[in-house]
Amino acid sequence: MNAFSRFAAQWGIEYPIIQAPMAGVSTPKLAAAVSDAGGLGSLGVGASTADEARRMIRDTRALTARPFNVNVFCHAPAQRDGERERAWLWYLDPLFAECEADAPTSLDEIYRTFVGDDAFLQMLLDERPAVVSFHFGLPPQAHVRALRDAGIRTAATATNPGEAAAIEAAGIDAIVAQGIEAGGHRGMFDPDAPDEQLSTAVLVRLLLRQTRLPVIAAGGVMDGQGIRAMLDLGASAVQLGTAFLLCPESAANGPYRESLKSERAARTRLTTVLSGRPARGIVNRLVEYGEAEVGPRPPAYPVTYDATKRLNAAAAKQGMHDFAVQWAGQGAPLARELPAADLVRQLAAEWKEGGQK
Repeated sequence: MNAFSRFAAQWGIEYPIIQAPMAGVSTPKLAAAVSDAGGLGSLGVGASTADEARRMIRDTRALTARPFNVNVFCHAPAQRDGERERAWLWYLDPLFAECEADAPTSLDEIYRTFVGDDAFLQMLLDERPAVVSFHFGLPPQAHVRALRDAGIRTAATATNPGEAAAIEAAGIDAIVAQGIEAGGHRGMFDPDAPDEQLSTAVLVRLLLRQTRLPVIAAGGVMDGQGIRAMLDLGASAVQLGTAFLLCPESAANGPYRESLKSERAARTRLTTVLSGRPARGIVNRLVEYGEAEVGPRPPAYPVTYDATKRLNAAAAKQGMHDFAVQWAGQGAPLARELPAADLVRQLAAEWKEGGQK
């Protein structure tokens, strides 16, 4: 029995395809369609309250009886720095003025961390999704034990071997190996630590030398050929996010979809400008403006994100989309506009065809 066969039997999936959580873009319809088609659908609830997440879980369960994943953020609370935040708002003031809006005078920590959030934990224990995954770090050991005792499988993102070792030591069931090609937020535990920026393929091989846990490859995979390549390296499954953005079930808006179908999709960048943590998205005017040498350092995550969201909201009222956050991986030009179930079937057919050659 190969790595995927063992993983599939344990996690209740037919294909080695996991739809990445993608907070703000994933929906119950998307997760349910992927799961029903034989993959593992996911909900990104890191930006949601416990009540909002509960509704999403219940809406997904109403659409599918198959397993799905619920992803939470485990970032450290923001280290607030009033002077740094004021400097950032001052720097953004010309962009707000261009949108005929005043820059805010203060910023908020808009997303709570799952770490220490007992109410959110209790909601997960009540709802019991098949899988709960962690991004940006790990929750307290007691949280992990409680989820395991409830029969919930767990996974966590690692961007280097050290993080993977911590995941295994915590008793997590699987490691999501996130390469530098991946879109969205980099799952590194400490955003201020040196980052080797390992590719997905290199990271998968490194992790397989040190762990017996299932390793899920994440980053840059857009088709069945890529899935086959990662499985041949020893991965148990592959997580794809950008590949699902053009599905009608995703919450990506019109301008986001237009960018993905244009030449802009070929230009992505890993930056802290948009949210305060390293994240890869399609380059926009805000990224270029924020990374100028004269610019100040962005505040901590998710405080910077609050400024970005307010700027984009002001721009959108003027019909401008120059500052919209459009997370995407390096494989974005390969995205296909298909219903999620059809895309899963297409990915599976390509994967199987590759194995027959």
